[in-house]
Amino acid sequence: MMTKLSAVELLERSFDRFKAKDMRGWADLCAPDVVAEFPFAPAGLPNRIEGRDALYDYLKGYPDVIDITAMPTMHIFATDDPNVAVAEWSVSGKVLTNGNPYEMSYATFATYRDGELVLYREYWNPMAFLTAMGGGSF
Repeated sequence: MMTKLSAVELLERSFDRFKAKDMRGWADLCAPDVVAEFPFAPAGLPNRIEGRDALYDYLKGYPDVIDITAMPTMHIFATDDPNVAVAEWSVSGKVLTNGNPYEMSYATFATYRDGELVLYREYWNPMAFLTAMGGGSF
């Protein structure tokens, strides 16, 4: 019998895949009907993505554009809802297309159903992103 992982453990697993630059593996932790929301996404980037395949298509090129070399902050919190975990985290790295530093802090809310990610909501600073990207779009 498999032990059911907590929402915190499931979110930790997703961050492990992210750190390994395994976007396919990250997407595979999602339910087929996952919804990802990026409420602060700048113009030109989606603020809502529906479905595992669409989310993978959005994320698959990330490691080719931004090289994350460290995650200086990583705090994952359980909530009163056993299916929800919250993370406060940050990354350091560089933008491969222009050499600019990439420093970003995130607040992530993750909801799971039957061990799969069904709702991923991530808050980040669009101005820091645009500055790192050289003022252009992703």
